[in-house]
Amino acid sequence: MAHEDQTRVDDRLRSDIRRLGNQLGDALVRQHGQELLDLVEKVRALGKSSRRGGTESAGDDLDELLVDLELDDVIPLVRAFTTYFYLANVAEQVHRIETLAPDDRDLPATVDRIVQAHLDEVVVKDVVSRLSVRPVFTAHPTEAARRSILNKTRILADLIEARIDLPEDADSIDSRTAELIDQIWQTDELRHEKPTPVEEARSALYYLVQLAENVLPDLNETIHAQLRRLSADVSVTPLSFGTWVGGDRDGNPGLSPEMTLEVIAQEHERGLRHLITVIEELAEELSISERLAPTSEEMAHSLEIDRQLLPDVWNREQKRTAQEPYRLKCSYIHARLGNTVERVRTGAASKSGVDYPSPDELLADLEIMDRSLRSSRGDLIADGALGRVIRVVNTSGFQLATMDIREHAAAHSRAMGELLARVGIDYTAANPLQRVELLEQELNNPRPLAGATTLLSDDTTRTLDTFTAIRKAQRRYGKQVIESYIVSMTESASDILAVAVLAKEAGLVDLDSSVSKIGFVPLVETIDDLRNSPQLLDDLLGNKSYRKLVLANENTQEVMLGYSDSNKVGGITTSQWEIYKAQRMMRNIAEKHGVRLTLFHGRGGTIGRGGGPAHAAILAQPFGTVDATIKITEQGEVISDKYGHPGIAKRNLELLVASVLESSLLHRQSRRTKDVLDRWTEAMECFSEAAYQKYRSLVDDPSLVPYFLASTPVEELGRLNLGSRPSRRPGSLGGIEDLRAIPWVFGWTQTRQIVPGWYGVGTGLNTARSAGYGDVFDEMAAEWSYLQTFLSNVEMTLAKTDLDIAERYVSALVPSEHRWLLDELRTESDLATIEVLTLTGQKNLLDSSPLLQRTLTVRDIYLDPINYLQVSLLSRSRSGEEGPELDRSLLLTINGIAAGMRNTG
Repeated sequence: MAHEDQTRVDDRLRSDIRRLGNQLGDALVRQHGQELLDLVEKVRALGKSSRRGGTESAGDDLDELLVDLELDDVIPLVRAFTTYFYLANVAEQVHRIETLAPDDRDLPATVDRIVQAHLDEVVVKDVVSRLSVRPVFTAHPTEAARRSILNKTRILADLIEARIDLPEDADSIDSRTAELIDQIWQTDELRHEKPTPVEEARSALYYLVQLAENVLPDLNETIHAQLRRLSADVSVTPLSFGTWVGGDRDGNPGLSPEMTLEVIAQEHERGLRHLITVIEELAEELSISERLAPTSEEMAHSLEIDRQLLPDVWNREQKRTAQEPYRLKCSYIHARLGNTVERVRTGAASKSGVDYPSPDELLADLEIMDRSLRSSRGDLIADGALGRVIRVVNTSGFQLATMDIREHAAAHSRAMGELLARVGIDYTAANPLQRVELLEQELNNPRPLAGATTLLSDDTTRTLDTFTAIRKAQRRYGKQVIESYIVSMTESASDILAVAVLAKEAGLVDLDSSVSKIGFVPLVETIDDLRNSPQLLDDLLGNKSYRKLVLANENTQEVMLGYSDSNKVGGITTSQWEIYKAQRMMRNIAEKHGVRLTLFHGRGGTIGRGGGPAHAAILAQPFGTVDATIKITEQGEVISDKYGHPGIAKRNLELLVASVLESSLLHRQSRRTKDVLDRWTEAMECFSEAAYQKYRSLVDDPSLVPYFLASTPVEELGRLNLGSRPSRRPGSLGGIEDLRAIPWVFGWTQTRQIVPGWYGVGTGLNTARSAGYGDVFDEMAAEWSYLQTFLSNVEMTLAKTDLDIAERYVSALVPSEHRWLLDELRTESDLATIEVLTLTGQKNLLDSSPLLQRTLTVRDIYLDPINYLQVSLLSRSRSGEEGPELDRSLLLTINGIAAGMRNTG
């Protein structure tokens, strides 16, 4: 975007935020009187003076003012600043769309580059035919804002857009905006109870339905047209969606197999109702008369079968659709979809020809229509109206998203130990190699380990019931409803083979018949496991019995890479580098065994959990590791930010497809010589090792746990009721190791320390430069997308870090013997900033992104008061003061900071 255009967008954004801020001020007066607005303005003025070189005492004056406030004043004050962030976030989201002009990253430009590269047509056709891009929505509890608030801000976004497009209606739009602000103000931001997995599913469904209705029809058509430029005779719909909601059992004792089935039923009913609407719209369009365009014999035959199977439809529709066979066919499809909804609701068995057992049968009907249209010069209609429906079915199916199941490896080991003990085998005493041998024997043994009347422990029963639920779901809805079983903390081949044996118990695996109805996915998520992942993959693919299961799943092995836990354990530098290396080595292992490798990137919302722009991240992966298919997790506030607005969702998804296509075709081989790669790898090893040692010296220090727990509100996080899953793993002892990666990042972010996003980077780069790799890093920063993306993400977290704010937490809350750690953080933050600026050639952080730089500066004025209040409230709470108003005030500050930072975990 040209500088002048960017300036105009910036001016319009500031104007809208100013207008919304004024309307919020009016709402505060309406709701609470002038006194609240005066307090807000006084606090804002002191915050601005403190940040922008006003009086030296402004910060202390602000602190003194806030400390003395009664809770009755604290609550509306915090809510006022939080509401401001809601309004500002929406305005920024709307105006971001104005900056989404076509550029060299979008799909048409990407296809242009591929065409100009004159690649082997066979290779291009192969990649296009296999292209599969799947964002996976998780249930991870990182979205602080309630759905009730998000619904209202979504309407507000529409009003802001309408005001831009229809300035003549400004008065009426402003009136509706004022009403919405009052609605937001009178809506409680805090959840009173933890959501159940079923309630979390409704939240995910909200986005999936919005995507299906408002984004996918046009986007799929754009993708289809561009892919036809590369391979005209290949028709593929690469986009689909996944979900962990209702399937992620790792550490979530509240998620039962029955809940999983309930979530799947809920998703199917909603997805089917959407398809019913789509078919109704298609029927309106397909008014083709048989007198003018005769149908094919195949189409005529299918209509005759329909008439026999669904006579009521024929009797009702024969006159209305006389000579309009495509409308009649739509009526039969409509009836089958309605019957399918009823079958899903009651759990009855599918009736052949009366309902649809899976999307495949619906696609078969639509493809009959497609071939018939083309036989009578209806190619444009087949590609257009009908093609859009076919692509929607391919993308969303009946369930809108395919569910993954995830469970911790320890749960399967416990279950196998109990089951094998019944036949005299001590599984728990066996080493990993012995376990592999035992499990392979069981895979090939037709006898079951347990029967319907076998009495087992509750934990083992629950584990086995999960596999039974998968079998039930697949029988009811089709195999596509659940395709992958992910094993957290996979350390050895036995962790995967144990799951295969348990799946055999439920009838999902039959080695003699080469049947495997689900794929088994190791999740490698610690530094040691990442380093061992090539050996793990080699062991699995070298096992003859397991290889049969891989062949049954189209000779494809999926591996999930854990960004969050590897970062928590090893720091951002080593986490990212070990993931990068693991991909390269696993690519080679898969090639050795003749197996296709699908990598599932478990990226979190924040930089510290592997987040950041997905397009750049995909292009920065090692050559040959993105081979037409990819899965990426999307979670928490990232989902609302990336998918809450149709325009932004379309752009994000298009860039995702474009990056996978470009990586698969233009980055199949290295762009650098072996000498260059070796030099870069050597420099990165030096950087990573020094950063790792620095990071481990922090997390291994005895002061770190008490410092973290005291200086952050992480212990209070559980009361915010963000999600159904506990913040600690079951049986945890209270240390950092047992704390989930989400609250680990959440706590640091709340207090503006954001340690997971940068700690160790400064020491690592400085050490590498001192070791003589300075010129190599200058070269890499200029030429290597991996390092460029890494530095960009670290720069963002450094810009959001404010250790002066953190000092207020430390001074007030941390025991004196642990406060020295803040000085360590300052030293490392300063060093990281110097090193990043040196490599990027900037004077200040984010100089290359002036709009973002200014936005963060403005936000600080509104964030500071909430941080000041949070420190005061934490002090009161931890000193023994109790009461519902104190709890509410504290939780509101957590919510407000999350809204202001636009990051939680």
